[in-house]
Amino acid sequence: MKQSELTPMTDDQLADQLGQLKREAFNLRFQAATSQLEKPSRVREVRRTIARIKTLQSERARSAAK
Repeated sequence: MKQSELTPMTDDQLADQLGQLKREAFNLRFQAATSQLEKPSRVREVRRTIARIKTLQSERARSAAK
C-alpha cells in the first residue's frame, strides 16, 4: 500500500490493517522457512507497509499530543 492509500484511513482502520499485515508477515516467515514461498518480494512489501502504518500512527499521536 502507498502512503496516499493509508492517509485517509481512520485510526481503527489502520490498527486493523496493521494486525492483518502482521499475521501475513508471520505466515510469510513460515513459508520462507519451509521453502514454500511463491513470491519472495511480498515479504519486503509487507514489512514496508507495516513501517508506513506505524509511522503514520506515531505522527498522528504526536500531533494529537500537541
